[in-house]
Amino acid sequence: MKFLPFLIANLLRKKVRFIMTIGSFTIALFLYCILATIERSFNQGVEVAGADRLVVINKTSIISPLPFSYKERLTQIPNVKHVTYCVWFGGIYQSEKNFFPQQAIDLKTFRDMYPEFKVVPKYWEAFKKDREGCIVGPSTLKRFGWKVGDRIPLRGTIWPGTWEFNICGTYDGTRGDDDLTQFWFRYDYLDERRLPEFGKGTVGWYMVKVDKIDRAAEVVAAIDKRFTNSAYETKTDTEKSFAADFVKQIGNIKLIMLSIGGVVFFTLLLVTGSTMSMSVRERVGELATLKTIGFSDTTVLLLVMAEALTVGLVGGGIGVIVGKIYTLTGDPTGGLLPIFYLAPQNMITGLGLGIFIGMLSGLMPALFAMRLRIVEALRRV
Repeated sequence: MKFLPFLIANLLRKKVRFIMTIGSFTIALFLYCILATIERSFNQGVEVAGADRLVVINKTSIISPLPFSYKERLTQIPNVKHVTYCVWFGGIYQSEKNFFPQQAIDLKTFRDMYPEFKVVPKYWEAFKKDREGCIVGPSTLKRFGWKVGDRIPLRGTIWPGTWEFNICGTYDGTRGDDDLTQFWFRYDYLDERRLPEFGKGTVGWYMVKVDKIDRAAEVVAAIDKRFTNSAYETKTDTEKSFAADFVKQIGNIKLIMLSIGGVVFFTLLLVTGSTMSMSVRERVGELATLKTIGFSDTTVLLLVMAEALTVGLVGGGIGVIVGKIYTLTGDPTGGLLPIFYLAPQNMITGLGLGIFIGMLSGLMPALFAMRLRIVEALRRV
């Protein structure tokens, strides 16, 4: 603690420079937090995917349907525990910009497949009694100012016309990365209104839960074999692999984030290293005086490193805090990022990066200060 006043005095020697350096760290770490949040949002489906769940789609394309009759045939396959199905609706609320995921679900089997989504019993009972009912995630309710009991019109795109729904309740997730933007309504309501030429009697995809995780590969092979050479051949994969393949269609998000982050932190390293070198060179005489009165080379090195560490810690800490506060305001894209959540591990990583960059930027100036010879230093003054 006896070195703390000396450390603070050196940091505040040039107040504007100190504030600008802290600001550089703050901006860099804020950007890291946003990039980490976006990357996590794109990959949240992969991270929370159930290890015991399989996705069965049409082999031709995910947008091609599968017959409703496949449900019974899927339940007959060994090691299959539960089967449910969904249909993507794609309706529009007021404007095309108001995107949120909407799915027609099987009322009887959906909750068995997704136990991580919790619905209050009274909400689910109301949903079962109302053919035009829907369950809406809390994020979507908040976004549009909806509440339980409201009647919501959606303009159909795949199935034209105005579709009206009664909000029977909401749901909650049991994990931090669960998607709370979804809109569920009843499959029977969808199917009774669409014509045979527009997919009546078909579903978008099936979800299959296996009774044992180590049998998943066998079940995948059995499903696709059963429907080989049929009019609707299937392509089955684990939920995790399916989600990962879907993300890959967008692009290598992780590589993009790493590239941007790498450039930002390399630039920060150069700027901070230059600032620390300038600060040390301005104090050559003072450093020589310290050594003259008994400070060891190691002590001088540690003092300079402490300055760099403090800058990284303070600037990085502010950047991480600002990033967390920003993510708490919700998805800024209007629905494209259903999970806009900065995880604690990302915050710790960000703070660690700030400290590491700070120490790395101070290493060369600190070594210069340690190796400084008293006579040579005083001759420069």
